[in-house]
Amino acid sequence: MLKGFRSFLLRGNVIDLAVAVVMGAAFGAVVTALVKDLITPLLAAVGGKHDFSSLAFTINGSRFAYGDFINALVGFVIVAATVFFVIVNPIQTLQANPQTEPDADSPTRACPHCVSEIPAAAGRCAFCTADLSPGGR
Repeated sequence: MLKGFRSFLLRGNVIDLAVAVVMGAAFGAVVTALVKDLITPLLAAVGGKHDFSSLAFTINGSRFAYGDFINALVGFVIVAATVFFVIVNPIQTLQANPQTEPDADSPTRACPHCVSEIPAAAGRCAFCTADLSPGGR
């Protein structure tokens, strides 16, 4: 039983997950500091007020502090926008697979009909039997 538990702990994906959780927590602290110390004061400089916690209304003696909810909502939107524009969007741009032109010296090419790899000099596709000659269809 202990051998199985040891092998479970030492598998690569468990260790990778543990590292990801620690890195995620550290990154969360960085993003929170960015929002709290830079972005929120910038919004306060432009908008005039960044703390809505004093906003509330009372009905039959019950106080509804909706300002705290607005603070949490604004903080969430700022964090989400920051993560999207600073992390997600640049990474998606970097990971985009650019379409490149086929190499002219390549010994193979893609069949325009079935997209199979065929020899560059082939006149007929071996997979879909399409005529690839210049006058063919």
